[in-house]
Amino acid sequence: MTSVSTQSEQINDQAKLNDKQINRLPLLRTIQTPADLKKLSIDELPQLATEIRQAICHQVSQTGGHLAPNLGVVELTIALHYVFDFGHDRLLFDVGHQCYPHKLLTGRLDLFGKLRTSEGMSGFPEPLESPYDLFSVGHAGTAISTAVGMARGDNMTGKEDRKVVSLIGDSSIANGVAMEGLNNAGTLKRQFLVVLNDNGMSIAQPQGALASYFDHVRVNQAYGDLKKRAREVIERLPGGHAVVEAYHRFGEIAKAALAHDHMFEHFGLVCLGPIDGHDLPTLIDMLNEVKDINRPVLLHCKTIKGKGFSFAEGDATAFHSPKPFVVEGCRVEVKSGGRSFTTAYADAMCDMMKTDDKIFAVTAAMADGTGLAKVATEYPDRTLDTGICESHAMDMCAGMAKTGVKPFFAVYSTFAQRALDQIFQEVSLQGLAVRVCMDRAGYVGGDGAVHHGFMDISIFRLFPKAALLASSDEVNLRAGLEFMRQYDEGASFIRYPRDSVASVPLEAQTPPYELGKAHLVRPAKTKRPDVAILALGMTVYAANEAIDELEYQGYRPALYDARFATPVDIDLLRELIEADIPILTIEDHTLVGGFGSAVLEACNDHQLSTSKIQRLGMPQTWVRQDSRSKQLNDHGLDAQGIARRVRQMLETPQSKPVTSKKKTNV
Repeated sequence: MTSVSTQSEQINDQAKLNDKQINRLPLLRTIQTPADLKKLSIDELPQLATEIRQAICHQVSQTGGHLAPNLGVVELTIALHYVFDFGHDRLLFDVGHQCYPHKLLTGRLDLFGKLRTSEGMSGFPEPLESPYDLFSVGHAGTAISTAVGMARGDNMTGKEDRKVVSLIGDSSIANGVAMEGLNNAGTLKRQFLVVLNDNGMSIAQPQGALASYFDHVRVNQAYGDLKKRAREVIERLPGGHAVVEAYHRFGEIAKAALAHDHMFEHFGLVCLGPIDGHDLPTLIDMLNEVKDINRPVLLHCKTIKGKGFSFAEGDATAFHSPKPFVVEGCRVEVKSGGRSFTTAYADAMCDMMKTDDKIFAVTAAMADGTGLAKVATEYPDRTLDTGICESHAMDMCAGMAKTGVKPFFAVYSTFAQRALDQIFQEVSLQGLAVRVCMDRAGYVGGDGAVHHGFMDISIFRLFPKAALLASSDEVNLRAGLEFMRQYDEGASFIRYPRDSVASVPLEAQTPPYELGKAHLVRPAKTKRPDVAILALGMTVYAANEAIDELEYQGYRPALYDARFATPVDIDLLRELIEADIPILTIEDHTLVGGFGSAVLEACNDHQLSTSKIQRLGMPQTWVRQDSRSKQLNDHGLDAQGIARRVRQMLETPQSKPVTSKKKTNV
């Protein structure tokens, strides 16, 4: 077999392959279904693994995507498809971002060239693409529970011959839901296999006692004579006498790998390993031995995140989900865009923490993705990554707030809802001031439906004393965070997109945020505007560009930065409605229960007419992966869509297109 160092050098070169070369992969091009994979000899599989890594490195270098986690599961995925028949059996992924090798082995190489676009392949399991994908999943901790459900369902419907496998990785085993799933998996009286992909990593460095336990297991070679002690061990397991039968059915390799002191044996699972997750012959032998065992089994596999690409192996966090990159000799240059909201947030947090020693920054396994990696470098004693456990992180923040600390929890919008119950019970019900900073709000681009931040306003604005803010640029992000720092009446939330901040903001300075008050950004050119646009968050910039077009066509809109999704500016609404001025609300959020809904409800509560209020936002439909700009354009949230909607509101024939438009600095 090729050595790791030599293979790394080969893969580094392969990342530079052009499209013509990528289509000449001799083995991978022959794999249309896993049945084709089974035609290969075991000796040919290492070459197939190299070709899969070659394809992944090349494509991610072009489009961006999840690199390191997929490189780490190539052999595991090949072995699983080589042994099982997942056209009949069940394969569930946890986490979903380790699915690229699986997709390449199930006939989707032709879609791979348009990875993360609506015309190509999703970066996560997607049943619309293939029957081999059972769930569309992008969150952690879910697969064991859904696999238990499928196992029980198959038993009830007479399909108990279908084997069930859950592949769990990137430390999502530490998620509370995964533990609940394991607790129930141990009660099954049938075949059930959990493959633990233990790469010593989460999305970033794993956190917590469980991570330390796995570190110990990975390096501890003192297992003793397992064959001699195996019967004694399994008899101590819950239901251990029943496992004796399973033990007798093991081959020698499984008996040798039986872990006599693995923590998950206490869940009622037969635990094997750890074994080398890159050793294809051993993996295949092991899977063949355990696939028919009529008991729940956990197979613990050691893997290297980023395997085969030296840059990813050396910095698996940076190459977890990189932007497009170019290999230049001994270095990799990642293509960069403008200054991101994430970077702006990190800098703002560092500046606030200089002046307020009560601020404590928290994230849940997303230190790089939320910008807190930089904060942790400057303030290591006041920054904490809890690992993939948003519910725990929120409860911990509640406890800290109870003591007078000011916790700021940085989290993707799509993951914030995983802590909804904790925001209800431990935060809002107690009247505690926890600050939640939601990155990736609105459309997120290539990650698609599993990651769109489309519901945070709907679910969080219902809590008493909650303040929901949105920032349109870096100036307003800083002003919003400063408001949250001083807001002690209840929970506060700020949302901002996966996008770049304006290089030249609409306003160099902005007035401080005042609870529930909008800010006039662009007055109408006449005393009485034709329409008042209340834009939330970064939609302010698209609306401003739309006004350039509308003014050229003779319209006179006024533009307000709404700033707050709740409470809304009822004084402004009353003023506009009493002046009979039409209102258009705009938000990068679902219309169901969003900012526009909050405006309508507030007007109804104050007996104000809503007949001239219209809403523009994300439709109630699933939006597939693509660029964020295309997602906004497709749903009328770009400048042209906003201008078109204003013209429709005012019931005026559409003017001829503008030949020259002023560009925003976004």
